[in-house]
Amino acid sequence: MRILISNDDGINSSGILASKNAVESLGETIVIAPSTQQSGIGRALTLFEPLRLNEVVLKDGSIGYSVSGTPTDSVVLGLFELMDKKPDLCISGINMGENIGKEELTTSGTLGAAMEAASYDIPTIAISQEVARGDFKFEERHLDINFENSKKILYKIAKKVLDKGMPEGVDLLNINVPSNPKNDELLISKLGKRMFTPKIKTRLDPRGTPYYWIDGIPYTDHEEKTDGHGLHIKKQPTITPLSLDLGVNLDLLKDWI
Repeated sequence: MRILISNDDGINSSGILASKNAVESLGETIVIAPSTQQSGIGRALTLFEPLRLNEVVLKDGSIGYSVSGTPTDSVVLGLFELMDKKPDLCISGINMGENIGKEELTTSGTLGAAMEAASYDIPTIAISQEVARGDFKFEERHLDINFENSKKILYKIAKKVLDKGMPEGVDLLNINVPSNPKNDELLISKLGKRMFTPKIKTRLDPRGTPYYWIDGIPYTDHEEKTDGHGLHIKKQPTITPLSLDLGVNLDLLKDWI
Protein backbone atom coordinates (compact mmCIF):
# COMPACT_ATOMS: atom_id res chain seq x y z
CA MET A 1 0.00 0.00 0.00
CA ARG A 2 1.20 3.53 -0.80
CA ILE A 3 -0.07 6.60 1.04
CA LEU A 4 0.46 10.17 -0.15
CA ILE A 5 0.36 12.77 2.64
CA SER A 6 0.11 16.53 2.19
CA ASN A 7 -1.23 19.61 4.00
CA ASP A 8 -1.54 23.39 3.85
CA ASP A 9 0.44 24.23 7.01
CA GLY A 10 3.78 23.52 5.38
CA ILE A 11 6.29 20.69 5.28
CA ASN A 12 7.66 21.53 8.75
CA SER A 13 4.29 21.41 10.50
CA SER A 14 3.96 18.99 13.40
CA GLY A 15 0.57 17.91 12.05
CA ILE A 16 1.88 16.34 8.85
CA LEU A 17 4.45 14.39 10.84
CA ALA A 18 1.66 13.16 13.14
CA SER A 19 -0.23 11.90 10.07
CA LYS A 20 2.82 10.03 8.84
CA ASN A 21 3.42 8.47 12.25
CA ALA A 22 -0.25 7.46 12.48
CA VAL A 23 -0.38 5.47 9.24
CA GLU A 24 3.17 4.42 8.36
CA SER A 25 2.49 0.90 9.63
CA LEU A 26 -0.21 0.57 6.94
CA GLY A 27 2.10 1.08 3.99
CA GLU A 28 4.77 3.21 2.33
CA THR A 29 4.25 6.90 3.06
CA ILE A 30 5.26 9.77 0.76
CA VAL A 31 5.16 13.22 2.40
CA ILE A 32 4.97 16.27 0.14
CA ALA A 33 3.74 19.71 1.15
CA PRO A 34 4.20 23.44 0.56
CA SER A 35 7.46 24.92 1.79
CA THR A 36 5.51 27.70 3.56
CA GLN A 37 2.18 28.22 5.31
CA GLN A 38 -0.69 28.18 2.77
CA SER A 39 -3.85 28.33 4.90
CA GLY A 40 -6.87 29.84 3.18
CA ILE A 41 -5.55 29.38 -0.36
CA GLY A 42 -8.17 26.78 -1.27
CA ARG A 43 -7.51 24.73 -4.39
CA ALA A 44 -5.30 27.29 -6.13
CA LEU A 45 -2.93 25.98 -8.78
CA THR A 46 0.29 27.75 -9.83
CA LEU A 47 0.24 28.36 -13.58
CA PHE A 48 2.35 31.48 -14.23
CA GLU A 49 5.63 30.73 -12.47
CA PRO A 50 7.87 27.67 -12.08
CA LEU A 51 7.77 25.39 -9.06
CA ARG A 52 10.68 24.05 -7.04
CA LEU A 53 10.63 20.55 -5.57
CA ASN A 54 13.20 19.89 -2.85
CA GLU A 55 14.04 16.87 -0.72
CA VAL A 56 14.04 17.72 3.00
CA VAL A 57 14.78 15.86 6.23
CA LEU A 58 11.77 15.81 8.54
CA LYS A 59 12.03 16.14 12.31
CA ASP A 60 11.92 12.34 12.77
CA GLY A 61 14.85 11.90 10.35
CA SER A 62 12.75 10.63 7.44
CA ILE A 63 12.66 12.17 3.97
CA GLY A 64 9.90 14.48 2.75
CA TYR A 65 9.48 16.87 -0.17
CA SER A 66 8.79 20.60 -0.10
CA VAL A 67 7.11 22.49 -2.93
CA SER A 68 7.40 26.22 -3.59
CA GLY A 69 3.68 26.44 -4.27
CA THR A 70 0.23 25.57 -3.02
CA PRO A 71 -1.23 22.43 -1.44
CA THR A 72 -2.77 21.56 -4.80
CA ASP A 73 0.60 22.00 -6.51
CA SER A 74 2.07 19.61 -3.94
CA VAL A 75 -0.50 16.92 -4.63
CA VAL A 76 -0.07 17.28 -8.40
CA LEU A 77 3.73 17.01 -8.18
CA GLY A 78 3.42 14.10 -5.77
CA LEU A 79 1.13 12.19 -8.09
CA PHE A 80 2.71 12.98 -11.45
CA GLU A 81 6.39 13.57 -10.62
CA LEU A 82 7.28 11.53 -7.54
CA MET A 83 5.02 8.51 -8.08
CA ASP A 84 4.77 6.12 -11.00
CA LYS A 85 1.20 5.09 -10.19
CA LYS A 86 -1.70 6.35 -8.11
CA PRO A 87 -1.46 5.82 -4.35
CA ASP A 88 -3.98 3.67 -2.52
CA LEU A 89 -4.85 6.54 -0.16
CA CYS A 90 -4.25 10.26 0.13
CA ILE A 91 -4.31 12.15 3.45
CA SER A 92 -4.42 15.92 3.85
CA GLY A 93 -3.49 17.08 7.38
CA ILE A 94 -3.46 16.81 10.31
CA ASN A 95 -4.30 20.49 9.98
CA MET A 96 -3.79 22.78 12.95
CA GLY A 97 -7.28 24.22 13.40
CA GLU A 98 -10.62 22.77 12.41
CA ASN A 99 -12.11 22.88 8.89
CA ILE A 100 -15.87 22.84 9.28
CA GLY A 101 -18.82 24.27 7.38
CA LYS A 102 -19.64 24.90 3.75
CA GLU A 103 -17.45 27.99 3.47
CA GLU A 104 -14.31 25.92 4.11
CA LEU A 105 -14.93 23.74 1.05
CA THR A 106 -13.42 26.34 -1.26
CA THR A 107 -11.18 28.34 1.09
CA SER A 108 -9.34 25.64 3.06
CA GLY A 109 -6.01 24.58 1.61
CA THR A 110 -6.38 21.32 3.52
CA LEU A 111 -9.62 20.55 1.70
CA GLY A 112 -8.18 21.94 -1.54
CA ALA A 113 -5.40 19.35 -1.46
CA ALA A 114 -7.90 16.63 -0.56
CA MET A 115 -10.26 17.58 -3.38
CA GLU A 116 -7.41 17.55 -5.88
CA ALA A 117 -6.44 14.02 -4.89
CA ALA A 118 -10.06 12.86 -4.86
CA SER A 119 -10.59 14.24 -8.37
CA TYR A 120 -8.29 11.44 -9.63
CA ASP A 121 -10.46 8.77 -7.98
CA ILE A 122 -8.03 8.33 -5.10
CA PRO A 123 -9.61 7.49 -1.73
CA THR A 124 -8.95 10.61 0.35
CA ILE A 125 -9.13 11.73 3.96
CA ALA A 126 -8.87 15.33 5.17
CA ILE A 127 -8.24 15.62 8.90
CA SER A 128 -8.01 18.68 11.13
CA GLN A 129 -7.62 19.22 14.86
CA GLU A 130 -9.01 22.13 16.83
CA VAL A 131 -6.26 24.12 18.58
CA ALA A 132 -6.58 25.93 21.89
CA ARG A 133 -4.64 28.99 20.72
CA GLY A 134 -5.64 30.96 17.63
CA ASP A 135 -2.06 31.86 16.72
CA PHE A 136 -1.26 28.16 16.32
CA LYS A 137 -3.58 27.96 13.28
CA PHE A 138 -1.14 29.72 11.00
CA GLU A 139 2.18 28.38 12.21
CA GLU A 140 4.36 26.46 9.75
CA ARG A 141 6.94 25.18 12.24
CA HIS A 142 6.92 22.16 14.51
CA LEU A 143 4.81 22.76 17.63
CA ASP A 144 4.51 20.57 20.70
CA ILE A 145 0.82 19.66 20.27
CA ASN A 146 -0.79 16.44 21.45
CA PHE A 147 -2.17 14.73 18.33
CA GLU A 148 -2.74 11.32 19.95
CA ASN A 149 -6.55 11.35 19.63
CA SER A 150 -6.37 12.48 16.02
CA LYS A 151 -3.72 9.87 15.21
CA LYS A 152 -5.87 7.06 16.63
CA ILE A 153 -8.88 8.20 14.62
CA LEU A 154 -6.84 8.67 11.45
CA TYR A 155 -5.33 5.19 11.74
CA LYS A 156 -8.76 3.63 12.28
CA ILE A 157 -10.39 5.35 9.29
CA ALA A 158 -7.34 4.96 7.01
CA LYS A 159 -7.24 1.22 7.71
CA LYS A 160 -10.96 0.92 7.00
CA VAL A 161 -10.59 2.79 3.71
CA LEU A 162 -7.64 0.62 2.65
CA ASP A 163 -9.52 -2.56 3.62
CA LYS A 164 -13.00 -1.70 2.31
CA GLY A 165 -12.63 1.26 -0.03
CA MET A 166 -14.66 4.44 0.25
CA PRO A 167 -18.41 4.37 0.93
CA GLU A 168 -20.47 4.41 -2.26
CA GLY A 169 -20.91 7.91 -3.65
CA VAL A 170 -18.31 9.43 -1.31
CA ASP A 171 -15.19 11.06 -2.78
CA LEU A 172 -13.51 12.17 0.44
CA LEU A 173 -13.99 12.11 4.19
CA ASN A 174 -13.54 15.27 6.25
CA ILE A 175 -12.60 14.57 9.88
CA ASN A 176 -12.45 17.19 12.63
CA VAL A 177 -11.18 16.43 16.13
CA PRO A 178 -11.66 18.65 19.24
CA SER A 179 -8.54 19.67 21.13
CA ASN A 180 -9.95 17.91 24.22
CA PRO A 181 -12.69 15.51 23.07
CA LYS A 182 -15.16 14.00 25.53
CA ASN A 183 -14.60 10.64 23.87
CA ASP A 184 -13.35 9.09 20.62
CA GLU A 185 -16.79 8.29 19.19
CA LEU A 186 -17.02 9.68 15.66
CA LEU A 187 -20.21 11.61 14.93
CA ILE A 188 -21.35 11.26 11.33
CA SER A 189 -22.19 14.86 10.50
CA LYS A 190 -23.30 17.03 7.62
CA LEU A 191 -21.63 20.32 6.75
CA GLY A 192 -22.67 23.27 8.85
CA LYS A 193 -23.13 26.77 7.50
CA ARG A 194 -19.93 28.53 8.46
CA MET A 195 -16.82 28.40 10.62
CA PHE A 196 -16.32 32.16 10.89
CA THR A 197 -18.41 35.28 10.34
CA PRO A 198 -16.15 37.72 8.44
CA LYS A 199 -14.98 40.85 10.20
CA ILE A 200 -12.97 43.58 8.47
CA LYS A 201 -10.35 45.44 10.48
CA THR A 202 -9.43 48.86 9.08
CA ARG A 203 -6.14 50.55 9.92
CA LEU A 204 -4.15 53.50 8.61
CA ASP A 205 -0.66 53.35 7.17
CA PRO A 206 1.93 56.05 8.08
CA ARG A 207 0.58 58.27 5.28
CA GLY A 208 -2.98 58.05 6.54
CA THR A 209 -4.24 55.74 3.80
CA PRO A 210 -6.51 52.94 5.03
CA TYR A 211 -5.63 49.28 4.66
CA TYR A 212 -7.63 46.22 5.63
CA TRP A 213 -7.25 42.89 7.41
CA ILE A 214 -9.85 40.19 6.79
CA ASP A 215 -10.56 38.63 10.16
CA GLY A 216 -13.40 36.54 11.55
CA ILE A 217 -15.57 35.90 14.57
CA PRO A 218 -16.25 32.22 15.37
CA TYR A 219 -19.69 31.21 14.11
CA THR A 220 -21.82 29.85 16.95
CA ASP A 221 -25.28 29.18 15.49
CA HIS A 222 -24.55 25.52 14.74
CA GLU A 223 -27.50 23.32 13.78
CA GLU A 224 -27.80 19.83 15.23
CA LYS A 225 -26.11 17.00 13.33
CA THR A 226 -23.65 19.41 11.68
CA ASP A 227 -19.88 19.24 12.01
CA GLY A 228 -19.82 22.48 13.99
CA HIS A 229 -22.41 21.23 16.46
CA GLY A 230 -20.55 17.97 17.01
CA LEU A 231 -17.16 19.63 17.39
CA HIS A 232 -18.04 22.69 19.45
CA ILE A 233 -21.23 21.74 21.30
CA LYS A 234 -20.86 17.99 21.85
CA LYS A 235 -17.04 18.16 21.97
CA GLN A 236 -16.73 14.99 19.87
CA PRO A 237 -14.81 14.23 16.69
CA THR A 238 -16.87 14.44 13.51
CA ILE A 239 -16.64 12.74 10.13
CA THR A 240 -18.37 14.28 7.12
CA PRO A 241 -18.72 12.40 3.82
CA LEU A 242 -18.24 14.70 0.82
CA SER A 243 -18.81 14.46 -2.92
CA LEU A 244 -17.00 16.50 -5.56
CA ASP A 245 -20.28 16.85 -7.43
CA LEU A 246 -21.63 20.21 -6.26
CA GLY A 247 -24.52 20.11 -8.71
CA VAL A 248 -28.21 19.95 -7.86
CA ASN A 249 -31.30 18.40 -9.41
CA LEU A 250 -31.48 19.71 -13.00
CA ASP A 251 -35.27 19.74 -12.90
CA LEU A 252 -35.14 22.46 -10.26
CA LEU A 253 -33.47 24.80 -12.75
CA LYS A 254 -35.80 23.75 -15.55
CA ASP A 255 -38.83 24.68 -13.46
CA TRP A 256 -37.21 27.98 -12.45
CA ILE A 257 -36.37 28.92 -16.06
